[in-house]
Amino acid sequence: MRIAEISNAEEAQESSPALARIESLIALLESNPGDSQLPRLADDLRSSLSELARTPAFPLPPVSLHLWKLSFRLWNSCVDLSNGLSSSPSPSSNSLHLVRVRHVAADMLLLAGSPPSVPSPLNKTAFFFFKTGSLYLSLQSLELASSCLDKSSEILSRIDPRKVADSAERKLFLDVNLARARVAWECKDVVLAVSLLSRSRALLFGSAEHHKALANQYLSFGKTLLGNSGEDAGRSGTLKEALKLMNGALELCEKGLGTSWTRTDTADLHDIKLRSLRFIAAVHLQMEEFEGAIKCVRVLKEEEEEKYHHPSLPVLAMKAWLGLGKHSEAEKELRGMVANKGIPEGVWVSAVEEYFKVVGTAGAETAKGVFMGLLGRCHVSAGAAVRVVARVASGGCEGEAGRLRAKVVAELVSEDRVTALFAGDKAAKERNTMHVVLWNCAAEHFRLKDYRSSAEMFEKSMLYVPSGVEDRVLLAKGYRVLCLCHLGLSQLDRAEEYINEAEKLEPNIASAFLKFKVYLLKNDHGGAIAQIQTFSSCLDFTPDILLLSTHEAVACHALPVAVASLSSILNLYALGKEVATSEVIVLRTLITVTSQIERNDQEILKALQRASARAEELGVETFFGKGEVGTREVKWLAITSWNFGTKAGRNKKYEECAQFLKMASYFYNLLGEENQTMLCRSLILTVCAMLASETQRNTPLLDSELKQAKETLDRAAEILEALSTRMDVVDEDDASLEAEFRCLHAFISYDIHKRVGNSKSQLGLVKSFAVSKACNPRYLLQIALTAAHGPGSNLEVASFALHQCLADLLSSVSPSYENVALVIRKLIMATSTLKGDNNDQEVYDLYKKAYHIMVGLKEGEYPTDEGKWLVTTAWNRAAIPVRLGQIVVAKKWMDLARELAGLVPGTEVYRVCMDNSVALLDPSH
Repeated sequence: MRIAEISNAEEAQESSPALARIESLIALLESNPGDSQLPRLADDLRSSLSELARTPAFPLPPVSLHLWKLSFRLWNSCVDLSNGLSSSPSPSSNSLHLVRVRHVAADMLLLAGSPPSVPSPLNKTAFFFFKTGSLYLSLQSLELASSCLDKSSEILSRIDPRKVADSAERKLFLDVNLARARVAWECKDVVLAVSLLSRSRALLFGSAEHHKALANQYLSFGKTLLGNSGEDAGRSGTLKEALKLMNGALELCEKGLGTSWTRTDTADLHDIKLRSLRFIAAVHLQMEEFEGAIKCVRVLKEEEEEKYHHPSLPVLAMKAWLGLGKHSEAEKELRGMVANKGIPEGVWVSAVEEYFKVVGTAGAETAKGVFMGLLGRCHVSAGAAVRVVARVASGGCEGEAGRLRAKVVAELVSEDRVTALFAGDKAAKERNTMHVVLWNCAAEHFRLKDYRSSAEMFEKSMLYVPSGVEDRVLLAKGYRVLCLCHLGLSQLDRAEEYINEAEKLEPNIASAFLKFKVYLLKNDHGGAIAQIQTFSSCLDFTPDILLLSTHEAVACHALPVAVASLSSILNLYALGKEVATSEVIVLRTLITVTSQIERNDQEILKALQRASARAEELGVETFFGKGEVGTREVKWLAITSWNFGTKAGRNKKYEECAQFLKMASYFYNLLGEENQTMLCRSLILTVCAMLASETQRNTPLLDSELKQAKETLDRAAEILEALSTRMDVVDEDDASLEAEFRCLHAFISYDIHKRVGNSKSQLGLVKSFAVSKACNPRYLLQIALTAAHGPGSNLEVASFALHQCLADLLSSVSPSYENVALVIRKLIMATSTLKGDNNDQEVYDLYKKAYHIMVGLKEGEYPTDEGKWLVTTAWNRAAIPVRLGQIVVAKKWMDLARELAGLVPGTEVYRVCMDNSVALLDPSH
């Protein structure tokens, strides 16, 4: 610059404070300001530049040139700061502010125009905008990037590229276009991006490097579309567009190879071509155009040397063959991968997974063979083994195919070379993953009840459990599930071996329960009961395990074991432990189970007695439950007690019968008014059973027992009285009770009152019964016979009962004369004994009554034997008066006998003899 120009520039600077501020701000930037000053610095530069644009200094060339220099100083400072930005705590934010400063530098060049002394000013300005736009793009500031790149493209449009000799400046035309295409792509404007790529074809200038850049961009866009194809509705169109872009890349490579002069360019273009072909094959696979994919693979194999074949080629070929259904060809490709040491582990693992996914169970053996071949050829990671096993195992467990997959997996994971991959702490994560895979597969087989495959898989999973102390729990869990598998296979000895090992490692309730189950299935009831006793010693014991044991024992029909388990639960209630099931339900279950065991009635009785005792202790509602629930429980126990009591009575086990019926009366009493009938029956039959037991044992009841019997009968008497006077409801049960049990009550009450020394009340009992609705002659006759002939007889009661019985019989429409005759005979005998021979008028009246009854009856209607008895005994009663000379008395009895004989058939000979005897006694007759 000439001195005059410098002076003019200084004058312009002095006249433009904005320019001075810009220079001072640049100086500040060059001094490496703090990160916090960058935002303010960028804003001040932009503000000063805007102010400068409004000043009249720009017609002066020296000012424009000075502005160019300031722009370059500003740009270079940004470059220096960007290079050291990696140490900044917030590089992203500072990077954006530095790009804003660069943007100011580019705008400074645009404002300065084209000074005469600056070569290619438009190219430099366009480059500044291109570089700034590219940086905005990298920071995803797409709007600013688009603005800068559009400005760069606009500036370059003023230049004829054919007149540009410098290759770097020529490259700028292409770079700007490609950068604009990338911005359009990021803005989802695919049409514009592809259009810009198409325009870029005119900017290649026969350069191999340009061909490479454009081909790479085509390929990049195509790969992006391929990756985004997904499964959406427009997938087909996306894949077609991706294929079009990749074919464009392939075409550019072919043309570029014709312009290449260096080995490097040729190699680079060839590499892009091969990559394009591989992705074109991938697109064909996605579009299910498998033949097209095979053609691409063949071309690739021809283009590449065999030892440099890309690892993806066999995978692409295998997938294409699988798509065509040619599994044998796919298998060849897969097995061929074993010989290719250049194939990464992840690639061949994915290939194995894909092959097995398509071929399924038929490919399980192949997958195993390929894996083992790779294992012998190169180092294989534990993670790869996990992936292969997971793929084979994930094919499903159903049917024969599932069993085959399980067999292949078991063989694979048990290979020494495979297990060696998981040795050491470095493979701990993979070892745990393998254990989970095998465990889940085994669990699925177990769910399908394929216990054999399940056991094998569980055994193999234990190969991947460390043997350290911290893994004892996991080992014990494995032994427990193996025990379950062998239980399912009915291999009880093997199951016992496994559960014994589990108990050694972890003696918990789960192991104890499984051992209990083994004993059950082996029908070792003693061992099972002993095992129940060990449950409470386990630290994790809960009462629920005893409930589960009961269910298992009942399911196995091991009833003694179920009883032992239920008894253990009852012991927990006594200790105050909390149990999920109520005590009354456990007792009811215990009674139900015990009732199915022969000759175990005493245990049932103990359970019933426990129920009554606990109800008294805890309260009825607390023990049985409230409302309908409690009522149902009490009713069940009452009915059960009654049924077992009556059963014991039928079996002549009277002592048990009495105890059961006593329990029945207790429970029926809890049920209230609606069950008074059954309560009364239970009370009466309890005393009956006590008396029958006394006779059976031939041991008299104790005074306390007699007192208890009397109190029981008194309670029954109150109920009987209440039932007999109840007028609101008259049902069949009450009628039955009146007919069947009133007599029984009177009968045994009569006996008990006699035993407790209260014979005076016996007549009152019988009289009370006689006036009841339930009384009938049959019952009265039974009482009379007992009173007349039993030990401690009461003739007064017998006489009353016989008189009442006779009256009832005669009042009937069709009396039973057999019973009438029997009653008359018994009544005559009782009266004779009671009154003695000194006063026989009552006896005479009875004979006379018999005579009146017999008069008018048909022959044989009155029992002949009884009639003859009356005749004979009446005649014999005259014997003593005859001896004593009491002729009148004797003649009275003789005449009565003769009258009776006239009514009894078959006594004709008797009557002749009688007449002769009377004639001898009274000659005048």
